[in-house]
Amino acid sequence: MRIKIINPNTTMLMTRSIETAGRKYARQDTEVFAVSPSMGPQSIESYYDESLAVPGVLEEVIKGDRQEEADAFVIACFGDPGLWAAREATSKPVVGIAEAAIATAKLIAPNFSIVSVLNRSKRMTEEILHMHGAERWCRSIRLTGLSVLDFGRDPKMGLRALTEESIKAVKEDGAECILLGCAGFVDFVEELQKKLGVPVLDGVNPAVKLAEALVDMGCNTSKALTWGVPEKKQITGFSQILQKL
Repeated sequence: MRIKIINPNTTMLMTRSIETAGRKYARQDTEVFAVSPSMGPQSIESYYDESLAVPGVLEEVIKGDRQEEADAFVIACFGDPGLWAAREATSKPVVGIAEAAIATAKLIAPNFSIVSVLNRSKRMTEEILHMHGAERWCRSIRLTGLSVLDFGRDPKMGLRALTEESIKAVKEDGAECILLGCAGFVDFVEELQKKLGVPVLDGVNPAVKLAEALVDMGCNTSKALTWGVPEKKQITGFSQILQKL
């Protein structure tokens, strides 16, 4: 089995961390490999960033489907950018890390809080909850006020900020599980778990395990109607890969 993880931003240091995390609990006979698109933003923290990231995500899904013999895909950004469009581009399973984290949290806790990056990201996180029908499970959305790149530049400062907000979520908001709202937080899971005493999920590991399960069960994306292959039409100005879907 080959599972392709797509980090929608172009920061390769983060991509390597995501790849390491994705391999941690994968079966020995599962090959997990992570890529960043050749185009897109350095990090994703706004609607603008997210929109710019989607063409690169779709290009990597199509490459994985047609050229790299991938059996399933993981979109490793908590905004799940391009998730539904990616499901139109392939019949193979495509799992978003926010979707996977939320689904897993529902199985192990009666509620959760999300701890994420910049304060401006709150509305985007609220929309992800709505997208996956999970508003009533979420106790709170806590923000660190730090950018994705800040966490890469100073991981110790980032861990402190995540710890402070996570403790508030547990003690003040009654959260019984913490979801980390950025794929770049994969390196902090174990340390936070020790400090908080509640489950902590990063999204990447649950997404890989769900992708494995879907492939094992022979579950493909439904092409009956909504996620059918897009209608053929002329597309101007994009890469040849996107134009030949």
